[in-house]
Amino acid sequence: MISNYFHTIRYLKFKQIYHRILFKIKKTKIKKISSFKLRVSENIFSLPIRKNISLIDKDTFHFLNETRSLSKVGWNGNHDNISKLWRYNQHYFDYLNSSESSQQKKWHDHLLMDWVNKNNIGEGDGWESYPTSIRIVNWIKWHFLKNTLSKTSIHSLVLQSRWLSKRIEWHILGNHLFTNAKALVFAGLFFSSDESKFWLKKGLEIIDKELNEQVLNDGGNFELSPMYHSIFLEDLLDLINISKVYPKIINQQMIEKWIKISERMLRWLETMIHPDGQISFFNDSALEIAPSFDKLKNYFERLGLIYNFSQFKRVEHLSDSGYLRVTHDNMVALLDVAKIGPDYIPSHAHADTLSFELSLFGQRLMINGGTSAYEKSALRQYERSTIAHNTVEVNFTNSSQVWGEFRVAKRAYPYDLKIESTTNVTSITCKHDGYKYLKGKPVHSRNWQFFKSSLHIKDIIEGTFKNAYAYFHFNPSVNITKDKFKIWNLKMPNGEKILFKIKEGDAVIEKSYYSIEFGKRLETKCIKVQLDKEEGSQVEILW
Repeated sequence: MISNYFHTIRYLKFKQIYHRILFKIKKTKIKKISSFKLRVSENIFSLPIRKNISLIDKDTFHFLNETRSLSKVGWNGNHDNISKLWRYNQHYFDYLNSSESSQQKKWHDHLLMDWVNKNNIGEGDGWESYPTSIRIVNWIKWHFLKNTLSKTSIHSLVLQSRWLSKRIEWHILGNHLFTNAKALVFAGLFFSSDESKFWLKKGLEIIDKELNEQVLNDGGNFELSPMYHSIFLEDLLDLINISKVYPKIINQQMIEKWIKISERMLRWLETMIHPDGQISFFNDSALEIAPSFDKLKNYFERLGLIYNFSQFKRVEHLSDSGYLRVTHDNMVALLDVAKIGPDYIPSHAHADTLSFELSLFGQRLMINGGTSAYEKSALRQYERSTIAHNTVEVNFTNSSQVWGEFRVAKRAYPYDLKIESTTNVTSITCKHDGYKYLKGKPVHSRNWQFFKSSLHIKDIIEGTFKNAYAYFHFNPSVNITKDKFKIWNLKMPNGEKILFKIKEGDAVIEKSYYSIEFGKRLETKCIKVQLDKEEGSQVEILW
């Protein structure tokens, strides 16, 4: 445990450590106000992406596949069976901007007043900086969309913005910091005062710096999670949207930068989705949290922007992120040859180095395990583990030492990437050093060979090791039956038949899980192949 702490803390930035201590000991006080002036808008706020329906009636919320009544759990009820993320969702107020929001206005009015009356400044989950940031934006969006915030709600909104300006999450950085800054920009534009000018200036400074830091040259978000990439992109599009409501306030050069980056991010996301239009499951990723590519693209175009798509090459290498997309007739494969994420914020990292996902005939065949929980638990540990992904585990250890809810100690670094493509075959080889701290200094090397109608995967462990297993997880909709020795028949929902052959290594089929959404796990199957100490393992997928 001491080693885990050491190898986690050593990567942190000084400002993270300093501000974490400051957050713990510093008491934040804010002055109350009597009135505040709203800035006059010049244009209409374009329709943003509508959120999922989560308000069942004025007293009932449905988040993360769990339904609870506010009257029973309260705004800040510390019930052991309620996750912190579920409680956060109460305070986000995403439901104000759902597809059913126009029919729920009376409920919204009630909940806004109820929240103000029952959430004292600085108390409870709702006043933590991240949910405060999301709530500020949602209240302002709601006001823009033909609703009217009461004087009481506006007064609260000022206090929330004032509080947030003193509680910026410098100790976390990453997506939390960007979300804080976005909220300050929204509040800084929405209100008109010397104080709101400060919020706007601070928010824009952070956004400009963090865009350079968090968006890589290939368009990927540096946390390397397709889900968080999508959330970040929506945030950026929201900023472009509100900048049009108050033209000439924000420097046009800055807005043009936002537009160019958002276009790059769209292209990255399109590269990382499957033919079903949904994201791949690398690092913390699940469905129904972030908007889909199509929704983001449509939002981009509603803002009067043009997205130009060019056909994918056979191999698309997102070299700054470390992902590969291989397209071949009826096949799409997405390969992880990436770091786990930025060293100082690996919060959403999984031990999934050299994993991959595979779609055939427009449907997912091979899947990574996904994410269904954030609270500290055995489930969270499993979903972040190597064995929950299509890659190799050595000596029953993870390729990166994921621990706690969001921590990583020693971590894997990929190297020696080789991409070779001819008319008939595309060969991709990569290694990682995640196991080199073990006795014998084992190194995992994987080679994918893509042919017109087959995929060959060769895994080798260089160095010595006790045992090693390659895991191959299948979509629950795929029917798996044993054919001959070391051969399985796979039947897709559309009737297409695939063969899975073991050429090297001993194999068994085991139960596994597909965490497709938060709070939702599906039972599925996995083929587990033991690597020979000399020959490694080799599998063939034929269609």
